[in-house]
Amino acid sequence: MGEAEFGLVQKQLDLSASVVSKHVTVLTDAGYVEHRKAVRDTRQRVWLRLTRRGQLDVHEAGDGGRRVTTPPQGRRRR
Repeated sequence: MGEAEFGLVQKQLDLSASVVSKHVTVLTDAGYVEHRKAVRDTRQRVWLRLTRRGQLDVHEAGDGGRRVTTPPQGRRRR
């Protein structure tokens, strides 16, 4: 599994930046996600990736991460 830019994750999940940021903080503190900051197109970007622990837990879930990355059904779009 590679990296994903914060904005892409936010868009895919259809959540506000603040909500995604809070979840990323919790997942980082738990050792599931790591992040790095880099400048791209003159703007600072945040890149996210699963840690080894995060990868193992997604694999053990047996759904390829769909349970974690798929928004709930019936969710209203903003």
